Amino acid sequence: MELNRTVKNLVLAGVLGGAGFALAKFETPVVEPARAAAESTTIAPTAQPMVPTASAAQQIATPPVALPNFTGLVQRYGPAVVNITVTQRASKSGFSFHGRQPQGDDEEESDDDPLSQFFRNLPNGPHGAAPRGNAGRGVIQRGLGSGFIVSADGYIMTNAHVVDGATDVLVKLTDRREYKAKVVGSDKKSDIAVIKIDAKDLPVVAVGSAERINVGEWVVAIGSPFGFDNTVTAGIVSAKARSLPSDNFTPFIQTDVPVNPGNSGGPLFNLNGEVVGINSQIFSESGGFQGISFAIPIDIAINVKDQLVAHGKVTRARIGVTIQDVNQQLANSFNLPRPMGALVSDVEADGPGAKAGLKSGDVITRLDGRDIDRSADLPARVATLKPGSTTHLEVYRNGKPVDVAVSLGELKDTVTVAKADTSNGEGRLGVAVRPLRPEEAKQLGAAAGGNGLVVEESGGAAAEAGIQAGDVILSFNGQPVQSVDQLKGLIAKAGGNAALLVQRGRNRLFVPVELG
Repeated sequence: MELNRTVKNLVLAGVLGGAGFALAKFETPVVEPARAAAESTTIAPTAQPMVPTASAAQQIATPPVALPNFTGLVQRYGPAVVNITVTQRASKSGFSFHGRQPQGDDEEESDDDPLSQFFRNLPNGPHGAAPRGNAGRGVIQRGLGSGFIVSADGYIMTNAHVVDGATDVLVKLTDRREYKAKVVGSDKKSDIAVIKIDAKDLPVVAVGSAERINVGEWVVAIGSPFGFDNTVTAGIVSAKARSLPSDNFTPFIQTDVPVNPGNSGGPLFNLNGEVVGINSQIFSESGGFQGISFAIPIDIAINVKDQLVAHGKVTRARIGVTIQDVNQQLANSFNLPRPMGALVSDVEADGPGAKAGLKSGDVITRLDGRDIDRSADLPARVATLKPGSTTHLEVYRNGKPVDVAVSLGELKDTVTVAKADTSNGEGRLGVAVRPLRPEEAKQLGAAAGGNGLVVEESGGAAAEAGIQAGDVILSFNGQPVQSVDQLKGLIAKAGGNAALLVQRGRNRLFVPVELG
């Protein structure tokens, strides 16, 4: 696959070594051997730029800006950061650590999200990879990553994608001691893994809280980018609670800390020397750092670590609803003071939410007294709760807050977060509809209650909002749609915005339409 098909990725910060290949979550084929690139690269002193010399008076009048000094932090906690080398014996061509072999022009990217093309793994590392077509059984794959020691008896945290599929894991400390490690447990949903080495009296990190960090504050990463052990880089927190494509459980910390292949699994420190995150991904068009990196909040990571150590697996709670984000049009339609919360577009029959009385059209704004500002906040919060426990939700229903107590179930499959089309339309609705046929109503199931109108033609505002022929309109501004005449009446009474609950295939979501 050509270079331009592999470099436009949001990439997991893993690195290759030996004859190896990137520890890829979505396997990216190798573009060219990086060994050759390394041989042609010269590391040379950088020329000192010529700058005007300020006068003594100017120097006195303009005091220097005080920048943080990371020396103490690095000296104290740097020894607790480790280099991880993993090995796997390939069983078939393609050299994928995750079992999927690229074929032809096949690309693993979602058509649902325009950003998904940037969300893929980092390409080859400093030692390159075997040339394409030179694969075979018994070939050794090696990869590099980072980790940090969380207990003096040898427990180490890293990313799940660093150790996924590995047959051997080798840990190297800053004093050059090396230990073979065993994988205690790995959780792909959160991308957290715990490994263990047989050692005592090891240096450990101090664990902080991602909830207490602020946008704009300094943070420091230590890891092994491109195989350079214990490299220190620094930057600031750019944003919090970032949701990324194909990830419903992690509100990432966004930073501008330089993170590159090999930094995966390494710690992100605040200025107090506390770990607040685990470096995991970068947003990149080139495969290398371009100013945006993402870390998993340590609060989530520690919860996963504790479960892996205690039980070898992770259990998560669930409500049993499909949710989507609320934009301004939907906020207007549901009489919300501003865009906020998680809009329930579907409720699983006989699920925890249905039993608690949650309904399609409810907007969940608080969970156990804490605000749910965006839909991505809800799955991450619920996932940390214990199945079987009761959580209290504040829900906007018909423009009024309602308290709902939900007895949580256990998550088996990934929660679906619907993505609404946010296009604006003009004029009234602009659809030709017909009643459901008996067989169509049967396919929709009891959840629709026999209601709904099939869209035969879509134009005007509906078409621009994304409504297509074959969609089934189930409700209009929260009112179940039972007939064509009823829909006409609802449209006539509506203001400038409408929220249509639409079923397309097996998916349901609210689509905002600007009626004009």
